[in-house]
Amino acid sequence: MAGRGLALIASRIIRLETVESTQTIAFDLATQGVADRTVVVAEHQTAGRGRRGHHWQDEPGAALLCSIIVRSSLPLARRSLLSLTAAVSVAEALAEVASVDARLKWPNDVLVNGRKIAGILLESRSSAESAPTVVGIGVNVGQSRFVPELAGVATSIALECGRAVPREELLEALLDHFDAWRERLERDGFDPVRERWLMLAETIGRNVRVDGLRGLAVGLDDDGALLLRDADRTHRVVAGSATTCDGAGN
Repeated sequence: MAGRGLALIASRIIRLETVESTQTIAFDLATQGVADRTVVVAEHQTAGRGRRGHHWQDEPGAALLCSIIVRSSLPLARRSLLSLTAAVSVAEALAEVASVDARLKWPNDVLVNGRKIAGILLESRSSAESAPTVVGIGVNVGQSRFVPELAGVATSIALECGRAVPREELLEALLDHFDAWRERLERDGFDPVRERWLMLAETIGRNVRVDGLRGLAVGLDDDGALLLRDADRTHRVVAGSATTCDGAGN
């Protein structure tokens, strides 16, 4: 996938030092009418958010922290697919820039060797079809260690490769891949994205637990829901976090 050049990428980016959350800044800018594909990047977040109220922890200058403002042509009900699209884009950018074999855990975690290297947060604050969506992405780049509660479940490019890659290079690759996959999603529908996501999936083919359900993850439905098969039937899981329970993974 050809790069679009640092100059073009740079024209979209708002760079900040320490912020509470790039998501908050991005929504504030979106309400002011900034353009589609504008990206907010920060060196450090003091109140970074993850899914389901989790806190995203980072060391200053050690992670790629960005939020992308998306004014999509997709119907509002289909915009949750941007999360899976972003996950594919992160995995491909990691492979391109760091030669890391990243795998995807439903719904929006990116893993390397079973540990989380990146996460995605998709948010919208209005039910209007014209409302913007903000795609938040955090990638662990230069961390050499994590706090004890994360030491067994988190990793970074530096820990996996023995070196950190330039965050600017990773950002350029990430935006390049996300632009291409978003365009394909809006033009061709979810099938191409789903096919690529399944190729990269850590979750599919594994026994997983999502909240009160446990079964074999067998695929994704047309809206991105996880298809989970137990002894009785196949369930559609539209929210939650899949945890493997077959003796491997997280």
